[in-house]
Amino acid sequence: MRNYHCLSLIIWTCLLHTVDNNPLQAKDNSRFLRRIVNLTKDDGKILHRTKRGWMWNQFFLLEEYTGTDTQYVGKLHTDQDKGDGNLKYILTGDGAGNLFVIDENTGDIHAAKRLDREEKSLYILRAKAIDRKTGRQVEPESEFIIKIHDINDNEPKFTKDLYTATVPEMSGVGTSVIQVTATDADDANYGNSAKVVYSILQGQPYFSVDPESGIIKTALPDMSRENREKYQVVIQAKDMGGQMGGLSGTTTVNITLTDVNNNPPRFPQSTYQFNSLESAPLGTHLGRIKANDPDTGENAELEYSISEGEGSDMFDVITDKDTQEGIITVKQNLDFEKKMLYTLRVDASNTHPDPRFLHLGPFKDSAMVKISVEDVDEPPVFSKLSYLMEVDEDVKEGSIIGQVTAYDPDSMNNIIKYSVDRHTDMEQVFSIHSENGSIYTLKPLDRESSPWHNITITATEINNPKQSSRIPVFIRILDINDHAPEFAMYYETFVCENAKSGQLIQTISVMDKDDPPRGHKFFFEPVPEFPLNPNFTIVDNKDNTAGIITRKDGYSRTKMNTYLLPVLIFDNDYPIQSSTGTLTIRVCACDNQGNMQSCNAEALMLAAGLSTGALIAILLCVVILLTLIVLFAALKRQRKKEPLIISKDDVRDNIVTYNDEGGGEEDTQAFDIGTLRNPEAREDTKLRRDVMPETIFQIRRTVPLWENIDVQDFIHRRLKENDSDPSAPPYDSLATYAYEGNDSVANSLSSLESLAADCNQDYDYLSDWGPRFKKLADLYGGDDSDRD
Repeated sequence: MRNYHCLSLIIWTCLLHTVDNNPLQAKDNSRFLRRIVNLTKDDGKILHRTKRGWMWNQFFLLEEYTGTDTQYVGKLHTDQDKGDGNLKYILTGDGAGNLFVIDENTGDIHAAKRLDREEKSLYILRAKAIDRKTGRQVEPESEFIIKIHDINDNEPKFTKDLYTATVPEMSGVGTSVIQVTATDADDANYGNSAKVVYSILQGQPYFSVDPESGIIKTALPDMSRENREKYQVVIQAKDMGGQMGGLSGTTTVNITLTDVNNNPPRFPQSTYQFNSLESAPLGTHLGRIKANDPDTGENAELEYSISEGEGSDMFDVITDKDTQEGIITVKQNLDFEKKMLYTLRVDASNTHPDPRFLHLGPFKDSAMVKISVEDVDEPPVFSKLSYLMEVDEDVKEGSIIGQVTAYDPDSMNNIIKYSVDRHTDMEQVFSIHSENGSIYTLKPLDRESSPWHNITITATEINNPKQSSRIPVFIRILDINDHAPEFAMYYETFVCENAKSGQLIQTISVMDKDDPPRGHKFFFEPVPEFPLNPNFTIVDNKDNTAGIITRKDGYSRTKMNTYLLPVLIFDNDYPIQSSTGTLTIRVCACDNQGNMQSCNAEALMLAAGLSTGALIAILLCVVILLTLIVLFAALKRQRKKEPLIISKDDVRDNIVTYNDEGGGEEDTQAFDIGTLRNPEAREDTKLRRDVMPETIFQIRRTVPLWENIDVQDFIHRRLKENDSDPSAPPYDSLATYAYEGNDSVANSLSSLESLAADCNQDYDYLSDWGPRFKKLADLYGGDDSDRD
């Protein structure tokens, strides 16, 4: 028992010694310590361990071991081990078997491989002791922690290989630029392996770095971007607190100075020279000037202006925002004859000055600009930009209505001629005197058709026709009272039969094409021929309208169904114009409210003489009668026709028509061509045998037409006679008017008649008839012919 208490004291002493030497080790083995404490106290009583006691000699090892033998880690031992080899030690957990091996007889633990703390800093293992014979655990399984002790084998590394930073120029010393950061993979809690110190290798004397924080700062005052804009700084980070033997790493920082407005603009020259034609249009660019500013961006933005003084009202300067140039432009029309040279003072100033640098001087500069005006041949100039003329519409032709004037602005003072642009006066209403510019009329004017005339006058130099100017002339035609007032519309009104005296039946208004300056004023009166109308009266409403009033009670359609009321209308302008308008008033039947019902007098008569039933009976009879007439006509057309050819011997020439609307194939009496062959018989009018005439007309005798009459005249007369004949057939028929004409002056040339002659016929006269009868003369004119 005494030996047992001594062993417990030795274990406690070893544990306390180990905890004092290695606090982290004590923390990691807190579970084991608590287990031992639980063995010593239980409700205030000391516990006595009787069955086991563990012991180990070492709890950590160095990383990156480079020895030839395996690195010894520690030893496991229990008081149950009598040294006779009956116990077996077994190790399990992180790396057991490959990284860490144990001698199962002695309990010695060795590291089989080189270890890297940065990969794994501690390993948790479990150990147990087993009786070889029984296989029973003589000690419960317990956890053991092996911690890898760090060595300085990692150099500091920056978070970026390249840093980029900016700082305003003219910054004070110590202005922060950027912070760089380096990290060390070594154990920061053990020694100085991970203690990093920063230093600057490149970039002095412009910048410095804080050795602990890595903040880069400016080291020189008033660094100018215009002198140098970009800097490259190299920063080193070294561990072991920067001592000899420490590992290090570097990074590069590119620093750019940003611009501030610390430079005023400056013109590169004090005087600029430009030229301009006097005819240059407004806004013409004459030239560009530029003030230099070393700054950039908005700090270099400029604004140009012309100082008050000579030429400030004739020229202007605008700023080109893209190039920061000042553009000189023409502000007003130039005149070489008035002024040939202008001198301007142009200022250039920064638009965004920095108040911190105003002490350096005014941030603007000035330059002189001289502009020479060059003479050109200018076109004529009118005395006005436009002309307005007024003329009465009754002005006589050739009257002068106004005058335009123009002059040559050049020193030559050329003679000018005037003309009217006929494209603006297509009807040639106006003309102009070419020498003095007087405009006169060529035609009468009418305000009602054209109240305005807009023409263009051209002024041209006689010596140089290319130099010309145009000016608009607006001619207003003034009104003359030359139109009489008339009704605004056609009035056709009505009056009720039951109208009372003094009743308004119509309000009339008038219109007038004239436009008097004081406005229209019209008057209404009865015509002088009928000063007093017994039926109606005219009342002037004094507002350019008049009312038609009845003058009696009751009107009758049977006596008078329409009244014509003439009204005299005249205006009050000079000369007074008047006209007479006639109002048509119909008499109508109305209801008690005065609504028109009927204005037809015939309807009134029928309504007064017949009842409604009688009217219906009459209409029904008319319909029946019309129906019978239509049926009779249809039956008549379908009736079988009488043959036209009565006898076989009655054969004559006919024109047979095949028209179903006519008489058909049997209509052989359409026209007897024998009538034309026998003029004596053509006056005997024959009645048609195929149609029974409903009315027997008296046969007309016509005057003989065959004596000494032209055949065309004959045909026309016969055509007219047939058209006016009431007995003509009621259907289409072809009538021919063949006519052989009068007898030939040569009488009959037939040889048939020569057989009956007592003597031979003499045909010598055929030779006198001309070449047309030469063949007959050769046949019958000679003796040989007679003998043949």
